[in-house]
Amino acid sequence: MKKYLALLVFLICGSFLAQDIRVHDPVMIKEGNTYYLFSTGRGISVMSSSDLKNWERQPQIFQEEPVWADEVSPDFDNHIWAPDISFHNGKYYLYYSVSAFAKNTSAIGLTINSTLDANDPAYKWEDQGIVIQSIPNRDLWNAIDPNLIFDEEGTPWLAFGSFWEGLKMVKLAEDLKSLAKPQEWYTIARRERSFELADDNPGDAALEAPFIFKKNGWYYLFLSWDLCCRGENSTYKVVVGRSKKATGPYVDKEGKSLNAGGGTLILEGNANWYGAGHNAAYTFDDKDYIVFHAYDAQDHAKPKLQIAQLSWDDTGWPGLKNNVLE
Repeated sequence: MKKYLALLVFLICGSFLAQDIRVHDPVMIKEGNTYYLFSTGRGISVMSSSDLKNWERQPQIFQEEPVWADEVSPDFDNHIWAPDISFHNGKYYLYYSVSAFAKNTSAIGLTINSTLDANDPAYKWEDQGIVIQSIPNRDLWNAIDPNLIFDEEGTPWLAFGSFWEGLKMVKLAEDLKSLAKPQEWYTIARRERSFELADDNPGDAALEAPFIFKKNGWYYLFLSWDLCCRGENSTYKVVVGRSKKATGPYVDKEGKSLNAGGGTLILEGNANWYGAGHNAAYTFDDKDYIVFHAYDAQDHAKPKLQIAQLSWDDTGWPGLKNNVLE
């Protein structure tokens, strides 16, 4: 598998530089002339920028944890994971994860706002509660890392998951607040665990953080392999597959199914940046970007925001426009 190593030349200047912002699991959207960045953190961390270079902190989404969070994960303490932001029918839909670490005691919630500008009188996040929940000893999937996608017919689907029996996709109701009836499910990526590693290290089956990006008639499924959140020991990397249908099946550049462990590597860390992963992908002003975090070897392995421009080869596969992680 050909390796496309990471990253666009880092963005420079400003009090908060992109590479100096501490984030996990970044996602982004643009409202008017302002970019908004959401990431894992206390109450969901938010930052804004007019140029993708200089960033300002904004109020967190939840000043107090969702009222239902402790029922899912006791003593949750408002540390919310892996948000996903979308604009639909005049409103912003923010999905987010409530979970206990390394367990499938998890749920994906939804909160809605009509604006992202905290100074706008209309600014108010209204929580919709649980969209989907995973229950230990019942479900072999994990309800974290949501990503909303609409297919070619406008049908909404939620991709999500980590580890266990792979990444899932489920059809949503039209209001985007609950599952469609009858339910319709797909597995969109899976890695077989060899059990050659210790029981507490499922690294050869580790996958999470699905993000689907539509371009030129294809649905591209980006996902993260291996282990996050371990500083210099992080082995996170990003792979991709594609399909003509939102629900798959997704295959990599060599034609291997992502449900059989396939995935074309486009991003991984090196001696300067450990564990690059948990990405999102967007088109802003006719340029395609990949947004992710990596651990800075020069700063005590702190997780930092990275923004790179995507390029596309003659057969429609993505890579990084610049091939060096500096």
